[in-house]
Amino acid sequence: MQARAVVLHEPERLSLEDLAIDAPGHDDAVVAVRWSGISTGTERLLWSGRMPPFPGMGYPLVPGYESVGEVVEAGEGSGLRVGQTVFVPGARCFGPVRGLFGGAASHLVSAGSRLVPVDASLGERGILIALAATAYHALRHVVPGQRSLIVGHGVLGRLLARLTAIAGGLPIVWETNPVRAAGDHGYAVIDPVYDERRDYAAITDVSGDAGLLDTLIGRLAPGGEVVLAGFYEASLSFAFPQAFMREARIRVAAQWQPDDLAAVMALIEGGRLSLDGLITHRSPTAAAEQAYRTAFGEPECLKMILDWSTRS
Repeated sequence: MQARAVVLHEPERLSLEDLAIDAPGHDDAVVAVRWSGISTGTERLLWSGRMPPFPGMGYPLVPGYESVGEVVEAGEGSGLRVGQTVFVPGARCFGPVRGLFGGAASHLVSAGSRLVPVDASLGERGILIALAATAYHALRHVVPGQRSLIVGHGVLGRLLARLTAIAGGLPIVWETNPVRAAGDHGYAVIDPVYDERRDYAAITDVSGDAGLLDTLIGRLAPGGEVVLAGFYEASLSFAFPQAFMREARIRVAAQWQPDDLAAVMALIEGGRLSLDGLITHRSPTAAAEQAYRTAFGEPECLKMILDWSTRS
C-alpha cells in the first residue's frame, strides 16, 4: 500500500512523494485523508531547521498532526467502521521515513484507539480540534468575571480567548500585528503598549517569543501565573527579583490529553465552541511547497490546509 505524502528532506526543501505505508493490523484502521493542516508552531520550526532536540527528530520526515479523513479499512479490533469520519493526530506508518508528526499524506494507518470520530458536518474545520484541545489543556481555573491576558492572536490565541469567554472569564489579547488584531472578535485585542494593567492573575503566552518572560511577569498580580503554551526554540530565563516580589508561578502547558479532547468535542458538538473563521487559506497538495511558505510567511494566513481531494 502506498500514500502520497509531504516529505521534508531538510530545512526548506519539501516534495510530494509516493511512500510505502505499513500494512494495517487487527487493531488498525486505514484513513483516506481529506484535509490536513499546517501548524505555524512546531512545523515552522521543522521547516526552518530551528526545532530543538526532540524525540523522533530527524530528516527526512512527514510533518503534520491535524488531519481529517474517512475510514476506508477497519480492523476488527479498531473499534471503527468503514465510512466514519475521523480526526488523525499524526501517524507513524512510513517505514524508514520519520513521521514527525506524520499526518500530511493521502492515506494513513493508525491504531483505532488514536483516531477520534467526528461529525462529518464539521468538514475541514475538524482539523482544528487538536488546537482546541491544546487551548483547553492550557487553561485552568478561569474565574468568571476576571480578566486574563492571552499573548498572540493566531488560531491558538483565538481559541484560548473563546474558551476563556465560555468559562465566564474576560479575555484580553495582546497582538502587535495590526492585520491579526483587526476585526470584531467579541473581546479586546490590543497592542501591549496601550495596556497599563499589572494585575493579571493569569497570562497565557502562545507567541513562542522566549524574550517576553520578564515583561509578562511584570504584568502579574501577586501570586499570578504565566502559562507557557507556545513552542520555544530558545532557552527561557527571567530576572529573579521581580518574580520573587510577586511570588510568580510559571507553568508549561504541553500536549493535550484525551480528557481535553473529550471536553472540547462536547463544547463543539453542543454548539458552544465555534471553529468558524479560523481557516483562512486552502491549497491543493500539488502546491504544497508554496502552501508551507505562505503559512509561515504571511500574517493574513491564520491556518492553511492542504486539500487531498485535489492531489496530483
